[in-house]
Amino acid sequence: MLKEGDKAPAFELQDQNGKTVSLGDFAGKHVVVYFYPKDDTPGCTKEACSFRDSYADLTAKGAVVLGVSADSPESHAKFAGKYDLPFTLLSDPDKTMIQAFGAWGVKKMYGKEYEGIMRSTFVIGPDGVITKVFPKVKPADHATEILGLL
Repeated sequence: MLKEGDKAPAFELQDQNGKTVSLGDFAGKHVVVYFYPKDDTPGCTKEACSFRDSYADLTAKGAVVLGVSADSPESHAKFAGKYDLPFTLLSDPDKTMIQAFGAWGVKKMYGKEYEGIMRSTFVIGPDGVITKVFPKVKPADHATEILGLL
């Protein structure tokens, strides 16, 4: 997993509207990149709604929010529409960005181990350097934690 002080890897992925988005699009801004396992699941919905409810405050502080999972743009569009998510959701079906940030690894559930997306968040400064890493996230209050940081 990337650390604070590391340069954020460049990426170019499709969003929920099929538009290509890259890190360079947000040069000079704080970028909050949060990785989550799957659209429309309980924990991921809580986390997304937490960002939605804090979105005005986050943007007032000059931050951009990007949610990333391996789900398709179509799945992201449904998820964003269902919960009125005002921020960008990026589709990474090949897991290139997920792996570049180190958000892919071994997880445990019900005593079984499997590989998957680690719920984690990276705050990237205006200079493209990672200023804060949250390797473990509590979905319900995570956006408030980010606001406190900014």
